[in-house]
Amino acid sequence: MKLFDSHLHLTDGTFRDELPEVLERARLAGVQGMVTIASDPDDAVRAIDLARKVPSAWCSVGLHPHAAEKPNDTWLERIRMLAAEPEAVAIGETGLDFHYENAPRAQQMECFEAQLELATTVGLPVVVHSREADADTARLVRRNSGRVAGVLHCFTGGPDLLDAALDAGWYVSFSGIVTFGKLEGVDSARRVPADRLLIETDSPYLAPVPKRGRRNEPAFLAHTCAAMAALRGTASEELAEQTFANAARFYGLEV
Repeated sequence: MKLFDSHLHLTDGTFRDELPEVLERARLAGVQGMVTIASDPDDAVRAIDLARKVPSAWCSVGLHPHAAEKPNDTWLERIRMLAAEPEAVAIGETGLDFHYENAPRAQQMECFEAQLELATTVGLPVVVHSREADADTARLVRRNSGRVAGVLHCFTGGPDLLDAALDAGWYVSFSGIVTFGKLEGVDSARRVPADRLLIETDSPYLAPVPKRGRRNEPAFLAHTCAAMAALRGTASEELAEQTFANAARFYGLEV
């Protein structure tokens, strides 16, 4: 299969000592494209450097809601400058996390709105994290409909948030959570149109069954692909081909 891991964190320290081996396992598993996602400007610098060295890898630049509590005065300008690098294909991940609330909600909203505006200005899509924040995320998606392309990554939200994303022409991505057997909103995995569906590992987090409990890595994407294909009643190879094409289109890549 030809797979595209649309969202992972290769700059995470757990990969530092064996990144070549991780990438080789991914290649052998059929992963021929990946976008490593930045959590803050410093991480974005590392992501750009990594993408320059790894064939078929690109990156995003952005500020995660967990890092939104006390960004310095230059964070947005740094992201704007980094977004000009050819390896940078998206803004994010940004969004709202009202589960952990590592940053005050108002500050998360401010940083999210600023990055939505930046994505519009620089002409890049936006990668959105939303956890227990469906109403506010849906409102901002609807407000920016037609202004910016986006993806709701690792989707576990409810039908209203899904409707907002689909109405806005956004993409929706699913992670190894679809293999856990207790996914709430299985209908969401079936409702997303084939040309708007993405899959991801979110490595090193959320390893799919049968690798659950281990550090996740891009080679494990095949398990998520198989589970999603089963939910949607299609062949794994067909879903892999479709989501590869979707990821390339979303990120504006010729691969």
